[in-house]
Amino acid sequence: MAYAIGLLATDGCLVQGTTLIDLTSTDKEQLLNFNHCIGIDLKIGVKKSGFDKKIMRVQIKNKLFYAFLLSIGLTPAKSKTIGAIDVPDEYFFDFLRGCFDGDGSFYSYWDPRWKSSFMFYTEFASASPKFILWIREKIFNGIGIKGHVTKDGKGSTLQLKYAKADSIKLLKQMYHSPHVVCLSRKRLKIAKVFGRMGLSVKH
Repeated sequence: MAYAIGLLATDGCLVQGTTLIDLTSTDKEQLLNFNHCIGIDLKIGVKKSGFDKKIMRVQIKNKLFYAFLLSIGLTPAKSKTIGAIDVPDEYFFDFLRGCFDGDGSFYSYWDPRWKSSFMFYTEFASASPKFILWIREKIFNGIGIKGHVTKDGKGSTLQLKYAKADSIKLLKQMYHSPHVVCLSRKRLKIAKVFGRMGLSVKH
């Protein structure tokens, strides 16, 4: 459930004035994961868009679930205002993995400034400064790594980034078991990079 809430905190929407909860994604596996986590086989529909990408969604109307999400910090029209989410500490990194599968990224490259320097970063993005700073504080309190916050090219989105050594510590917490629910394509990407360094990620 913590993972599902992480997805909702990033790619989800609470529709104002109703009890409708919507999760939108271009990745069907993400929606199947959400269904699995909440224990309901919601229908996966297609959302109309002006872009070429196939956008899918699941929706649920449930008064108790909607009220629960409000009680832990999710709100309608949350993209720029979301802040701390009331997630128990023992499930925070499962929640964070949901955020990562929603609006996070992992990328690697050879740094031309140093010979044979292979770099990689784990990144979380949000338009809400409160949310990004809360995540940063929770990670620091949990495993003692700071990361750094930057703005995207347009200045509208904040990016919380963790470089090589800190990424390793963070990802090992997020993928703490071979049985965690996650997007397989992201985990595979991480596993390939870890493999180059003689490390492993649970799979």
